[in-house]
Amino acid sequence: MTTAVAPARPRQVLADLLPASRVRDIALVAGGAALTGLAAQIAVPVPGSPVPVTGQTFAALLVGTALGAGRGLSSLALYAVLGLAGMPWFSEGTSGATASFGYILGMLLAATVVGTLARRGADRSVVRMAGAMLLGEAIIYAVGVPYLAVVADMTAAQAVAAGLTPFLIGDAVKAVLAMGVLPTAWKFVKREG
Repeated sequence: MTTAVAPARPRQVLADLLPASRVRDIALVAGGAALTGLAAQIAVPVPGSPVPVTGQTFAALLVGTALGAGRGLSSLALYAVLGLAGMPWFSEGTSGATASFGYILGMLLAATVVGTLARRGADRSVVRMAGAMLLGEAIIYAVGVPYLAVVADMTAAQAVAAGLTPFLIGDAVKAVLAMGVLPTAWKFVKREG
C-alpha cells in the first residue's frame, strides 16, 4: 500500500496577489530597485563613520519580503549593478564601489533569505516578522562590516564601532516598522478578499 503525499505548495508573498505575468515581475523588480534607491537618499551622516544611517536596509528587507526570494534578489541585484555602473542612487547620491558597498552585497543575501522566510509565512505575524527582520539585519552586517574593515583599512573592532554599533537603534526602529507593515498588509488583503 502506498500513500501519496501531495507536494507542499509554497505560500504566497504579497507580490503574488497581483495577476501573474512577465511584465508584472519586471515591473516589481524595477520598482523594488527604485524603492531601494529612493530610500538610500534618506541618509543621516554618522560622525566617525563612512557609512550613513539610511532607509536603504529597510527598503531592501521590505522588497525581499514582499516580492519573495527570486524577485527580491533580482531587484537588489539590479540596484547594485546600476549603482556600480554609475547611477547615483546609493546612499547620499553616490555610485560605484564605496566603503559601504559591502552592506549592499549583504542586502542581496538578506533579501533572498527574508523572501524565503516570507514564502513560509514569516510575513504574516509580528513575532515571525521580527525574527525575519533581525536575521536579515544580521546578514547585512555579517557582510558589510568585514567589507568595511578591509576597504577602509580598519581593525575588526574599529569596523564594528564605525559600521555596526551606531546603527543598532535605527535598525531596531526599522524592524519594528516592518513588523507592523507586512502583517497589517496581509490582514487588509484578507479583509478585502
